[in-house]
Amino acid sequence: MEDGICRNREAAALETRGEPQVWRIWVNAEERVVSFHREAGFQLLEFHSWEYFQAAIDQYTTQRYRYQ
Repeated sequence: MEDGICRNREAAALETRGEPQVWRIWVNAEERVVSFHREAGFQLLEFHSWEYFQAAIDQYTTQRYRYQ
């Protein structure tokens, strides 16, 4: 986003009322599990960029993490 104008159409669709969006996942590296919901004992990761969020998901998929 530059000067209040989002140049990425996908990201524009994800923004709500001009407020920045945050994507969260919880990760348990020991058990190789990624959760999209809060889980006790999991590490919270927050992403302020849709592209970084997708890159992280791709990396965990490549490393054969399980999703829940």
